[in-house]
Amino acid sequence: IGFVPTMGALHEGHASLFRLARKKCDILVCSIYVNPLQFGANEDLDKYPSTPEADLEICEREGVDIVFLPPRMLNLTRPNHSTTIHVSGLTERLCGQSRPGHFDGVTTIVAKLFGLVQPHTVVFGEKDFQQLVVIKKMVADLSMCIRVIGAPIVREPDGLAMSSRNTYLSPNDRARALSISHSLKVAQQKVWDGNLDVSTLTSTIRQMLTVDTIDYVEFVDSDTLLPVNTVTANTRLLIAAFVGGTRLIDNTAFTLEKPL
Repeated sequence: IGFVPTMGALHEGHASLFRLARKKCDILVCSIYVNPLQFGANEDLDKYPSTPEADLEICEREGVDIVFLPPRMLNLTRPNHSTTIHVSGLTERLCGQSRPGHFDGVTTIVAKLFGLVQPHTVVFGEKDFQQLVVIKKMVADLSMCIRVIGAPIVREPDGLAMSSRNTYLSPNDRARALSISHSLKVAQQKVWDGNLDVSTLTSTIRQMLTVDTIDYVEFVDSDTLLPVNTVTANTRLLIAAFVGGTRLIDNTAFTLEKPL
């Protein structure tokens, strides 16, 4: 059994997760559930995009066998629910710092979905890189017999990382949002040129971003998510920023030598 949890408003990025999972399982399950536990106060729970008919068409096209599609806004936890899963050490910084309680909501509901579906393999996108690392840690720590696979980020032709929240962007905001993916490319080019100092790279990136508010620009160890001072082959650059009222995230790994 393969499983891809989603919040709906599916796009090509989700389709790539289905295609990867489809190769590794006999039965492919997708959940479409907007999890209220992972949204904080004043976030976009009420207006999060919902396109159930189009979502089901994508699921059918990509060979999904079972779609778990509970009513929107249904709380999967019971009224007397008293269990919360907290992955310490990985959830306090980055998105966890600016969205308190977010990852507890993610891990609690993802664990519940794992219990309902009983998958052998699950696929998550690398765009939500911190989430991917947190889920892997939860699965390992709780001895869940599940293989967690990270799928590469899928981008629009202009480089913008695909996200359901991109629909919030006005044409002007979308144009400004491209500075995020562009800065990732510039950072990689500078690493190829031998510039490995994180403070210098961070300053360059911040100057490039044409966004309204920068949440964070951080170079971290890909396993621990702790900040690093020098770029290595295990470094990940993570960016979160607001463009208009929309919070966007993106990230990239690094290669130290430019391909021939």
